[in-house]
Amino acid sequence: MTDKSNLPCPYVSCGSSDAFSYNSNGYGKCHSCDTNYPSRQKTFDWAKEKYPTVEKDGYSFTPKNIKEILLEAIEPSTQHTPSSGKYEAMRGINEGVMAEYNVLTYSDRQEYIYPSGGIKVRTLPEKGFFAKGGFKSDELFGMNLFTAGCSKIITITEGELDAMSVFQIIQNKFTNPVVSLPSATPSKKLWENCAEWLGSFEKIVLSVDNDEAGNALADNISKLFPNKVYRVDHRPYKDANEFLQAGKAEDFKQAWWNAPKYTPENVMNSTQDFLSLYKDTPEHQYVKTGIEALDDKIMGLMQGHFTVIKAPTGIGKTEIMRYLEYNMLQKKVPIAAWHLEETKLRSLLGLVSYECNDNLTRRDLIDLKGADDQVVEAIGNLTEDENFYQFYLSDGQDADDLIDQIRYFAVACGVKFVFFEPIQDVLVGTSEDSKEQMLADLSVRLSKVSAELNVGIVTIAHTNDDGQMKYCRMIGQRASVIIDLKRDKDADDLQERNTTYLSVEKNRPCSEEGNAGMMRFNTDTFTLTEVI
Repeated sequence: MTDKSNLPCPYVSCGSSDAFSYNSNGYGKCHSCDTNYPSRQKTFDWAKEKYPTVEKDGYSFTPKNIKEILLEAIEPSTQHTPSSGKYEAMRGINEGVMAEYNVLTYSDRQEYIYPSGGIKVRTLPEKGFFAKGGFKSDELFGMNLFTAGCSKIITITEGELDAMSVFQIIQNKFTNPVVSLPSATPSKKLWENCAEWLGSFEKIVLSVDNDEAGNALADNISKLFPNKVYRVDHRPYKDANEFLQAGKAEDFKQAWWNAPKYTPENVMNSTQDFLSLYKDTPEHQYVKTGIEALDDKIMGLMQGHFTVIKAPTGIGKTEIMRYLEYNMLQKKVPIAAWHLEETKLRSLLGLVSYECNDNLTRRDLIDLKGADDQVVEAIGNLTEDENFYQFYLSDGQDADDLIDQIRYFAVACGVKFVFFEPIQDVLVGTSEDSKEQMLADLSVRLSKVSAELNVGIVTIAHTNDDGQMKYCRMIGQRASVIIDLKRDKDADDLQERNTTYLSVEKNRPCSEEGNAGMMRFNTDTFTLTEVI
C-alpha cells in the first residue's frame, strides 16, 4: 500500500472530494474536517475496499475485525452463557463502553482483547487473571481503537476497567482516547513498542494508583516524555472506577481536567517547588566549637555538613574531637559519639575529665583520688538531659550499618551531630585492594545523608606521611570542611610537645581557610585548652 492524497473524505457529512490523505500504515486524515479515519468504530462498508486496514500478526487493527476473528475461533460447544450484566453494573460501566472496547463478558469471566489478538482473562466474581491466545504484555489495552495523534490528550490507566471508566466519565470523543497498561509494572519492551504512538499526543494524562508502583510508573513515563505528562489526583479514592462506583464521576472529571503536570520527586520545576525549597528547608545551624580561632574561620560546626579532622597517628585527633563533643553537651546540643580506638568506658571517662577538670580517665586514678562521687555526679550532669548517645558497631557490621545508625539518631532521637572516628577503621577486615573504592563510596554516602537529614557528621581521617588521606583521597573531596592538625611530638620543650596547631584546609560553607589557632594538652587534667 502506498501513500495517497487528494482523496474523497470517508465522512459523508464532510463532503470534501479531495482533502483526504491515506498512508501506508492504514490510517488517514481529512484536512477539511480535521477528522481521522478509521477511528474506534468509524469504519464504513463502502470505504473498506478503498481504504483497507493493515494487518498485524494476522489480526486487523480495526475493532470489528478483531472481535469477529476471536468469536469465530471459539467453538460453539465451548462458548459460555453471557452474564446477566450484574458485574458490569456493580462496577458502574455501561454496555456501550464495554462494546466500544470489545470486552467479551461471560458468566464466569471477562476477556480483554489486546491489539495483537491476545487475551487477558479476568475471572468472576473473584479477581483472578490469566492469559490466553498468545497474550503479550508489551501492548497497551485499547491502543488499536485510536489512531496515532487522533487527539491532543491520551489517558493511561493501570487497569482495563479503569480505562473504560475514564472513557465513560469524560465522554468527549475529541479529547478522550484511553488505554491501559497490561500490569502495574510494564516491561521495557512495552515502552519500545508504544513510544512512537504515545509520542504522537501532545499531553499524556496518568490515572494511576497513588502507591509505589504508580509513582515509579509516573517517573518512568516522565523520563520518556518530558513536559508532556500530567497526573490525576485520585484522592480520596484509589482509582477511576472507584469514583464511578461512588457516583462521583463529576469529581473525577474535574480532577482529570485539572491534572497538574507531573514532576518526579527528584526534580524541581514549578514555582511552588522552589518556594517550598526556600521556606521549608531547615536552616543549617552553626554551633560554636569553643575554639575561638577556629570559629573565626568556620563559624562553628554546621548541621547538614560533613567535617573531617585529619592528621597522622599520635597527633591528638581524638582529643580534639572529644573537646568538640564536650562543648556540644555544654550547649545542650544532642550528639552521638563513637571512638573505635578506645573502649566505651574510656570514651565516657574522657568527657568526665572535662566535666571535673581532672584526669579521671582510669578506674585506678579514680580510686586513688577518691573521686567516685565526682565521677557519678559528672555522669549525671552529662546525661541528665538525654542529649548524649554513645554507640558502637559490632563485629561484622559495616558501612551500611553505620549509615542506618546515623539515620536512627537523626530521625528517632533528634541528634544534631554525629561524631565517629577513625573513618578508615569502619572498614576493618576489608582487603587493601578494595578499601579505596569502599571508602570513596562511604564518603559520598556520608555527605549525602548529612545534607538529607540536616545532621552534622564529624569524623577523623588518618593521613600518610605526605599529608594525604590514607587509602582514599575522596574522603577529603566529599567533606565540606577539613581541619588539619600538626604537632611536634619530638620537641624538647614540654609545652611545645603538647601543643596542637589547627589549620582549615577546606571550608566550602564560608571559604575562610588557613591558621585556626592552637590547643594545648594538660597532662594533669587530660584536657585541652585553647592557647590565646
